[in-house]
Amino acid sequence: MSRTLVVIGGGIAGVSCVEQLSELCPRENITLITASDVVKATLNFRQFGKTLQEFDVEERSARNLFRDRANVVVSQSQVVAFHPQEHYVVTDSGDKLHYKKLCICSGGRPNIISKHPRVIGIRDTESVQQFKLKLSKARRVVIIGNGGIALELVFELHSCQVLWAIKDEAIGSTFFDRGAATFFLPHLESSVPAAEEKHMSLENNMKRTKYGTSTKNYQEDAVYCCPHDTTEAVFGGALGPDWNSGLTLYGAGSQEQAQRQVYVQYNSEVKQLLDPQEFEQSNQKESPVSWACMDSTNSSDWPVYVQFTNGRIYGCDLIVSATGVVPNTQPFISCASFNVAEDGGLIVDSNMLTNIPDVYAAGDVCSAGWNPAPCWFQMRLWSQARQMGVFAAKCMASHLSNEQISMDFCFELLTHVTQFFGYKVVLLGKFNAQGCGNNHELLVRCTKGKEYIKVVLHDGRMCGAVLIGETDLEETFENLILNQMDLTPVKEHLLNPDIDIEDYFD
Repeated sequence: MSRTLVVIGGGIAGVSCVEQLSELCPRENITLITASDVVKATLNFRQFGKTLQEFDVEERSARNLFRDRANVVVSQSQVVAFHPQEHYVVTDSGDKLHYKKLCICSGGRPNIISKHPRVIGIRDTESVQQFKLKLSKARRVVIIGNGGIALELVFELHSCQVLWAIKDEAIGSTFFDRGAATFFLPHLESSVPAAEEKHMSLENNMKRTKYGTSTKNYQEDAVYCCPHDTTEAVFGGALGPDWNSGLTLYGAGSQEQAQRQVYVQYNSEVKQLLDPQEFEQSNQKESPVSWACMDSTNSSDWPVYVQFTNGRIYGCDLIVSATGVVPNTQPFISCASFNVAEDGGLIVDSNMLTNIPDVYAAGDVCSAGWNPAPCWFQMRLWSQARQMGVFAAKCMASHLSNEQISMDFCFELLTHVTQFFGYKVVLLGKFNAQGCGNNHELLVRCTKGKEYIKVVLHDGRMCGAVLIGETDLEETFENLILNQMDLTPVKEHLLNPDIDIEDYFD
């Protein structure tokens, strides 16, 4: 079959790319290749600044989503072969799809620490459902990682002991500094029962995303994924914002008085996993469970033991590997000589083009190969996946018409809007002073339990900010970063709560 435009991947990047292509190229034939009919659709898109964007993510049937787009065909299959010189791909159903322009949006796969039946990765809705099934019988869960998924999981887990192991000195270091981590820590020690806390969170904070899951029978003994064997698992689109909305995760304890029981182990990484027989033969003892929030009685019948680099050993029922993602580049890199970045992503230029003619890439599978704007850098987030997917479509449409296109303005400034621990979180620019070295200054305002605001100044000019809570400062700070105004004369008053900063800079 001959198709003008082919997009591979049913995540946010791929679906956004197809939607934009359908609008820009209404007379061209477009095919979306997705491993699952359930894809991630973005809706209620809202642009409330020059680069600030907010939108909902909803799981939908791909065929229903594109039912009214006559020029879009959905192929529920996987690509098994790629022939760039002849401009076609082969799917597992035996179809050969020729293309003029191809966009790879195959996303990423979880970077799982070990292939083990007690280790699970959280990447898509299917993995969440499988985790929920396993969790229902878990007395103790070990969470490895310090990114967004780990942060949200720790907050959502109740009725079981949670040991959170991070390699850093503060929680959430991917997004926060130690000050913001301290702001969030009291929420890990909350004694409010889960159901009551969940109700308060939903009352006080608007949740943007509603998910509908596909009907499926999840097997408890299934191995979800493997870090190296790409033939083992098929992944759906990555979780979008507020994937945990309306979801409370219970362990094997009582749900009526379920309270959060979390112990954070800092500066530690996994050394090895031991089954009960290996643990017994090692002649080692389990490290004492001494934290106040947990039962001090150790169990001796754990199905798996985790030994950390600090020498401690803990038994548990389940291990969650939330250690990031690896670009899902198979089978493409085995069929063509792509330029690949150190992080494993397909390198793309400022038009989202790879080094292979007529082949583009967007989302988690790609790595930005252009010289970025001073206050933008790539993070594998759902917000950037949408931006890249939309821009890749614009580039493909322009190149079909032999037209040139400039870099989209959304790549001028990193912006990300999400929620952690029930608080609205906005990240702007170099929010953790990335690349600033010691030549920067931090301004901080914190109101316990309400808000945390941090501004990063470089040579007197704002280059980044973290806003936690309903601060209403995101648009003002966005403009200050983009305008690069010298704030030295007013920096002492910049975070003064008695001054209307927005009105002042108007």
